[in-house]
Amino acid sequence: MKNIEACRELSKIARTSLGPNGMNKMVINHLEKLFVTSDAAVIVRELEVAHPAARVICMAAEAQEREVGDGTNFVVSFAGELLGLAEELIRDGLHPSEIRDGYEKALEKCLVWLQELSIEGTESIDLRSKEEVAKRIKGTLSSKQSGFEEQLAGIVAEACVDVCPKNAKNFNVEDVRTAKIVGGNINDVKTIHGMVIRRNVEGSVRHVENAKVAVFGCAVDTQATETKGTVLIKSGKELEEYSKGEEAQVEKYINEIAATGVKVVFTGQSFGDLALHFLERKKIMAVKIPSKFELRRVCKATNATTMIKLAAPKPDELGYASNIDVIEIGDAKVLVVKQDDASRVSTIILRGATANAMDDLERAMDDGVNAYKALTRDSRAVPAGGATEIALAKRLSDFAKTQTGLDQYAIQKFAQALELVPRTLAENAGLDATSVVASLYAAHADTTKVSKMGVDVSGDKETIDLCLSEGIVDLLEVKHWALKLAVDAARTVLRVDQIIMSKQAGGPGPNDAR
Repeated sequence: MKNIEACRELSKIARTSLGPNGMNKMVINHLEKLFVTSDAAVIVRELEVAHPAARVICMAAEAQEREVGDGTNFVVSFAGELLGLAEELIRDGLHPSEIRDGYEKALEKCLVWLQELSIEGTESIDLRSKEEVAKRIKGTLSSKQSGFEEQLAGIVAEACVDVCPKNAKNFNVEDVRTAKIVGGNINDVKTIHGMVIRRNVEGSVRHVENAKVAVFGCAVDTQATETKGTVLIKSGKELEEYSKGEEAQVEKYINEIAATGVKVVFTGQSFGDLALHFLERKKIMAVKIPSKFELRRVCKATNATTMIKLAAPKPDELGYASNIDVIEIGDAKVLVVKQDDASRVSTIILRGATANAMDDLERAMDDGVNAYKALTRDSRAVPAGGATEIALAKRLSDFAKTQTGLDQYAIQKFAQALELVPRTLAENAGLDATSVVASLYAAHADTTKVSKMGVDVSGDKETIDLCLSEGIVDLLEVKHWALKLAVDAARTVLRVDQIIMSKQAGGPGPNDAR
């Protein structure tokens, strides 16, 4: 019972953040960093959940985030609701094993019916059509940035389609980057076809076109010898000759690099003063990128190879960029690496008044990109706004009546738990939840056809066809994994009867002085 109570408390925290009208949470983690968000994945990750049973649900939410990148709130809320209703059955005398069996039966039926509830025409999608993609991912963004989902869906779709390879299944979410710049608002968010680096150039060259690019992992400076040694200089003339030799060496390297047609040099370390001087003379742009991860992305964006030694690059080691500019966004100077043709990296420029607002916007964008990745695997969609959950609940209730064993009570409770989504959406929107759920059941009374009526959280009606009026749908894969992981977490907790902590019960430690 204590296990169930801990899980229910975690569920209560998450469920008020469900849907477009969900409330934000202010989470202060162990490093005293503040998060203002309604994203359950962040809430669960930053909360230090101590209770082992509650941590099982946290792990289920993390698995959902890794698998499809969305639906974490549903996992946490639904698992807590299942356990809360299981507690009622235990008090009535049912054994946890009977409840587990009932939940398993109900899940199997739900996963089969979920396939039947998929909307006709969503089986296929043109993954290179920005309009079609934007329609499908709008539902994911509507719960994170309500009111701006139309605009943001178009931006995410543009960024994803731009970097989508010939085989869409090879799409990598890492190819869509975000750059946060304080200032402006959500209307200033835009996609740049290429890479945006939050750094200024080292020299005076700020614009190049049709540029060959060289990327060095080492410092662009005089090369140190392999072995340590001491040079004894006896006079001023010897010192002058030594410095001239050093200068000639650097000039030789830069001339060799310039001879290959290179217009931009990136380095992961630093530029020496002499090297910068000669680069300026040759009108070559110099960019320092301390982060090795950013350097790798530059290589990917330009198709260059990182060289570990300062030397003239070979033709196959060179990269290419159609346009490299230093532009000013707000008060920040950023370097933009653009490609005319299909880019290998896209960047979404995020603007906002505060760091917290931009962090929340970044999480919404990540969910949108993950939704596109899910579309490449399975494009089928189901009605949103609690419509799918009510349809499943109605079918489950009818199925429970046909069962003769004690597990029929668990199946009935599973159906009741599915009401959580429309009920919570209605409560968060300030509507009468009981009346809304009753209206939805009436709309879904005929189980022979697929009803698409969901909760109208922003209009005057209680129920509305969100697929038709708003074009908001949920991806079938998200629902599939969310149901599966939530039930698995609930069944795991129900299987536990004792928690044994391997901690000392007091007294002196084994190494304490006698």
